[in-house]
Amino acid sequence: MSELPQALYTPEQVRELDRRAIEDHAIPGGVLMARAGRAAWRLIRQRFPDARRLLVLCGGGNNGGDGYVIARHAAEAGLAVTLCPFAESSALGGDARRAADQALAAISSTPFTSQCLAETDLVVDALLGTGLDRPVSGPMADAIEAVNASPCPVVAVDVPSGLNARTGQVMGVAIGAALTPTFIGLKQGLFTGQAADCVGEVVFDDLHVPAAVYDGIQPPAQRLGPTALAGALPRRPRTAHKGAFGHVLVIGGDHGMGGAVRIAAEAAARSGAGLTSVATRAGHVPALIGARPELMVHGLEQPGDLSLLRSRADVLAVGPGLGQAEWGRAVFEAARDGDRPLVVDADGLNWLARAPERRDDWVLTPHPGEAARLLDTDVAAINRDRFAAVRAIADQYGGVAVLKGAGTLISNGRGCDVCTEGNPGMASGGMGDALTGVIAGLLAQGLTPAAAASRGVVAHARAADRAALDGERGLLAGDVLEALRGVVNP
Repeated sequence: MSELPQALYTPEQVRELDRRAIEDHAIPGGVLMARAGRAAWRLIRQRFPDARRLLVLCGGGNNGGDGYVIARHAAEAGLAVTLCPFAESSALGGDARRAADQALAAISSTPFTSQCLAETDLVVDALLGTGLDRPVSGPMADAIEAVNASPCPVVAVDVPSGLNARTGQVMGVAIGAALTPTFIGLKQGLFTGQAADCVGEVVFDDLHVPAAVYDGIQPPAQRLGPTALAGALPRRPRTAHKGAFGHVLVIGGDHGMGGAVRIAAEAAARSGAGLTSVATRAGHVPALIGARPELMVHGLEQPGDLSLLRSRADVLAVGPGLGQAEWGRAVFEAARDGDRPLVVDADGLNWLARAPERRDDWVLTPHPGEAARLLDTDVAAINRDRFAAVRAIADQYGGVAVLKGAGTLISNGRGCDVCTEGNPGMASGGMGDALTGVIAGLLAQGLTPAAAASRGVVAHARAADRAALDGERGLLAGDVLEALRGVVNP
């Protein structure tokens, strides 16, 4: 097993990688299956050394073949193996049939019942592979639900059964694994959406296929790895001054929502912007200055008053606390009526959905509900294929789109970056405002919209992970702001 690569592939592309290895590089499919099963078995022994009883669930495809290889290795090592096929071995094809015959020569098969779970230390899920395109039903669905109700840890082979390896959507019901060893190419669906509740730890093995197998296959997405910030945020020269790092103007905060602009503005400053201003309702000015005197805060009652403030800024962040009343609409129109790059979030996105516009110099940061409004659809459609949704937003509106959620996606309509950092504690008010400020702050420091969006998402998530070391429940946006400075100085 090796370090996770950055490249992410669709299931179809991974099948093409398999085909190339087999047909173009003369590696028999049975050899690849044997390597996969052996690699998974070694990982099981490493991570679960005390497991003496294995329950192996095998489906009818090559994923099931991997399971049979694991079962045989476990039996040869002296473990008690309960092997439950969900398809007759005679119905299997090629390499999977041979793997099944070898395993069944040494291990008697057992029909699956919930009692099997009471007599095992570890479950091996080899039911369904990457080709799943419809909801799981029947005995397999029943088995998955029973496994999920059991306290036994699960190792899912290649992909948790029931998880769509392209989209990260659960197809009716899916295994919740502790560990997912995956092979040849990382499947993009393992890293976004509902996958976070299914995959556990993902471990990769290329099965020693030649590097040439990957030539000419363009990954549609990539993981943002641990070094994502280092190159984008170099050490500053000793002669640096505040004018060299940009001026962010945060716009929003209708009556009662001044906290949103305060969070966004402080995030911009904490991420390194040289100057940060706020344009908000006049009633919020004293509180904002009192809480964070480093900010320049201006009362904004008439949208026309925004013109001078806008001209002095390098980047505008518009939307936090903007509201859906007439003031918010007029302020949003005034904010986008210039030539400054924008980061648009929250109610700014809702106003944009009502009056669509396309431009190349902005970053849009919707959650699934806002994304649904931008694309005139519903949240279920967004979540069915987050990759397609984020690309569609960028295609329709231009610039860079950030689709927030577990496994946040960033796209300019072509490639797609995936952030695999962050934690459930981020599901609290103000987190989106903080992300808006971070992206705006990086944009002001000279990063391109695409780089500011991707690196901003990573910095925000990484700061949240640091802040959550004392616990995820009760994590606040203010805790993330406190952790930002350590993150943006890699």
